[in-house]
Amino acid sequence: MNRTVAAPRRVEGLVAGEATSDGAGVKLTRLLTQRLQQRLDPFLMLDAFRSDDPRDYIAGFPDHPHRGFETITIMVAGRMRHRDSAGHEGLLEAGGVQWMTAARGVIHSELPEQQDGLMEGFQLWLNLPARAKMSQPWYRDFRRADLPQWQDAQGVCATVIAGHCGPVAGAVQREQTEPLVLDVLLPAGARFELPLEPTRNAFVVPYRGQVQCAGQGLPRGQMAVLANDPQTDGLVLQAGPQEEARVLLVAGEPLKEPIVQYGPFVMNSVEQIRQAVGDYQAGRFA
Repeated sequence: MNRTVAAPRRVEGLVAGEATSDGAGVKLTRLLTQRLQQRLDPFLMLDAFRSDDPRDYIAGFPDHPHRGFETITIMVAGRMRHRDSAGHEGLLEAGGVQWMTAARGVIHSELPEQQDGLMEGFQLWLNLPARAKMSQPWYRDFRRADLPQWQDAQGVCATVIAGHCGPVAGAVQREQTEPLVLDVLLPAGARFELPLEPTRNAFVVPYRGQVQCAGQGLPRGQMAVLANDPQTDGLVLQAGPQEEARVLLVAGEPLKEPIVQYGPFVMNSVEQIRQAVGDYQAGRFA
């Protein structure tokens, strides 16, 4: 796959994120906020969490509802137990991924299964097309060993969570939004090139080491939004010369549908949001 991008995308902007808390007080950084939802359609939210202080995460995320989208939780370090009202349960461990399609409605909890040590990862929200928002909920957790890997001669390795990286198909495929979710490890000095259609909204988050995108240095922990220039044909990442780097890379085809969010519900109209609240209060979720 190397040397396959002739006109790489530039960085349109950097997002430092907002320090916040969610669940029962879990501290996190919200990188993709509501004001960026239209720009980064079909993605609705991206949270990053990292702490070795149990007070920052130990209370976890007790029972809470969702409707209208999918959640993708990428665990870098730590252990988290998932349970939901549709009868699904799974243990998410370091290197693993949890993919939950809330669709017409589900109530779930995500609670740490550790008393100390590092808890680190990301949660990404992926919108569902209007026709699928009231479909059946779905859940799958993937261990590190379950996730397909792509590797090149330089030792660059990409865990292919969704979409395709070269000939390697990811663990999950979605036809309409075509999400691409990669966890990329670059050895010191290595280069990674990925062909990508300019119509697809894309961003990267470096979380280890030093990384450049199309020659521009990216601050660790910030989200770099990539420009949608029709003359470009992909993206290029370059690790610094001193240490390996890791980057979360996300892209998807925009739905171009109305986005109406009220807390944990994301629909296409205010009326649908009112219905979601009513259904939840009446106990009509899965």
